[in-house]
Amino acid sequence: MNDADDARSLLIHDDAHLLVFNKPAGLAVQGGSGVTRNLEDLLAAFAKSNGKRPRLVHRLDRETSGVIVAARTKPAAAFLSEAFAGRDVRKTYLAIICGGAPEPAEGEINFALKKSSRRGLDIMEIARDGQTALTRYRTLAATPAAALVELNPETGRMHQLRAHLAAIGRPIAADGKYGGLFSLAGVEIPSLLLHAAALDIPHPAGGRRTFQAPPPPVFLQALKSLGLEQARALSTC
Repeated sequence: MNDADDARSLLIHDDAHLLVFNKPAGLAVQGGSGVTRNLEDLLAAFAKSNGKRPRLVHRLDRETSGVIVAARTKPAAAFLSEAFAGRDVRKTYLAIICGGAPEPAEGEINFALKKSSRRGLDIMEIARDGQTALTRYRTLAATPAAALVELNPETGRMHQLRAHLAAIGRPIAADGKYGGLFSLAGVEIPSLLLHAAALDIPHPAGGRRTFQAPPPPVFLQALKSLGLEQARALSTC
């Protein structure tokens, strides 16, 4: 399969204004050190005859899977970028976290975040002089070892969900950068279990649209293996 076929296989919506993809975990959004393949380059498959390609209007971490949007035109890119900057989008993530349900099981995490460095890696730390960051969460299923949580970030800071969950002692499974475990209750966790499940945005042509993507097989298998499968109906979200 070539790059164009790969790009089209990820596509979940296509219209005159925007494209929506279900990005797999492990695919970087942009190029950079050690990146040989990225989503921005794959957008060449949707370039116009003049060579101009769609532009991504937000980001997902390399190891995060799920819904991501690109604008087909310059006006659509400006419109959507303004919507993200103005927090006129509703983002829903799913994560499997270490240590069982948070306490309380539903609530919000409101810790300012500041970019820092640890062992040469860029991370976000809780800091009074950091940028405001707010995450709402609710527990969907839990065992003593792990929990499935739904996350709704009100802000869009780098690594916000990862840093916030780590700050309350519930790091995301297999998030080595923020203290997540790679084995829970004897179950091996091969990759970061964070998925952008849904995105509700204003559409450049008017109204609002909600785009959804099912969690990847590795996420669903972890749900089953960890005894969290009572929430498996989410696989159709």
